[in-house]
Amino acid sequence: MPRNPSTGVYSKPAGTTPSVGQVIDPVPWNALTTDLGNEITNSLPRDGSAPMVAPLKAAGGTVSAPGVGFASTPQTGLYLKGGGLLGFTQNGVDVAFDRASVYAAKSGDYTALASDDNAVHRFTAAATLTLSAAATLGANWHYCVIADGGDVTIDPNGAETIDGAATLVVPNGYSTFIVCSGTAFFTDKVIAKIQAKSEINNVVGCETVYVSSTSIQIKTGNVFFNAKNVVYASALTKSLSGTFTAGNNGGFLDTGVMQASKTYFVHSVRNLTTGAGDWVASLQSSSALVSTTNLAGWEVAGRVNVMLTTSGNVIRQYVQEGNEYRIVGTLVTEVSGAGWAPADFQFICLPVGISTEANLNLVNGQAGNSSGALVVYTDTVSQFSTQLSVNVVSAHESRIAGKVRTRSTGILKSQATETVGSGTFSIQVLGFNDYTVPRMNGA
Repeated sequence: MPRNPSTGVYSKPAGTTPSVGQVIDPVPWNALTTDLGNEITNSLPRDGSAPMVAPLKAAGGTVSAPGVGFASTPQTGLYLKGGGLLGFTQNGVDVAFDRASVYAAKSGDYTALASDDNAVHRFTAAATLTLSAAATLGANWHYCVIADGGDVTIDPNGAETIDGAATLVVPNGYSTFIVCSGTAFFTDKVIAKIQAKSEINNVVGCETVYVSSTSIQIKTGNVFFNAKNVVYASALTKSLSGTFTAGNNGGFLDTGVMQASKTYFVHSVRNLTTGAGDWVASLQSSSALVSTTNLAGWEVAGRVNVMLTTSGNVIRQYVQEGNEYRIVGTLVTEVSGAGWAPADFQFICLPVGISTEANLNLVNGQAGNSSGALVVYTDTVSQFSTQLSVNVVSAHESRIAGKVRTRSTGILKSQATETVGSGTFSIQVLGFNDYTVPRMNGA
């Protein structure tokens, strides 16, 4: 073909340059016109009426003079970078593009490398992510961490920091985006925001259900305490007859043995490796005071429920809905008599060691031509009190349900006073509201 395929230079066929007066030989002349027609056909129409049918080969160009540019703005276009890489330039300035995002799952400790730029790594177990030196990774290096099976501890190189700290823990179930400045590391601050709002704890579901004299079941739900979420996809039955063992029908106590006439506090616990949840019962209302002797590999998240044992050393039966506990069976008369002076009472059907909102049944029975009043309150009569006054000509008994908060110890104050005549007074517990638990589905 007359057009050189390497240079694109066209050379007409030999014998097609006539002289004056020479008779044109039709053979070479026809070959010339045919060849010209072919080359015109093989040329790219400027009006765009036909496409290329083979690769377009452009000059390599430079950042200031791209191989493929625009007539109106010749410094904007495409050029060939070193190493065979494609470059883009705008007004003579190189345009940087992100690397393709690459996903990978990690099941253990890992060291992030320069080649992990723009990578998304999902950690399926508790792990330590070590970051290579910031100078090695370079400015603008970035990386996404997903903790999906355990906490991931991010540990920068040497004395380098991440968000100004030596390490950063990504709790199981969360993720963070890391960027390198060339000297230090920074994140999108999502974890910091979660930690800053860690006081906004909440519980969904997870109520108790009576199973037997020594066992209860805790329903499904989730617990969010101190910026960590624990999901309970299945109900778990736990037994007070033994110390803690993980799983359904496992032991329940943090330490010791089941005791009579006690208040047990049910705490959510979280496995440090898997993030799985379980439950432990303790005589301590504060999670910080729960014994960890039998909780190796677990952390105590927070208190969720409460349960009481009777003098016969069996679990007292309640029906729990949200934070409301209602006594099942015959009501217990906590105190009764013809009257009493102001005094403190620790009712056996109310928790000891925490403040709850007691739901009480007040009974005031008066003989004919008698008058008396029964009052229950927290500290003083004028605050958080409920009362029942009866003034009758004929003998009569009145009952009323009232609510009053106990003190932080669980104690209430009460007095029953006969003004005229004679009568009897009594107080029964209908149940209580464990209002200090931040349960979202009923308080």
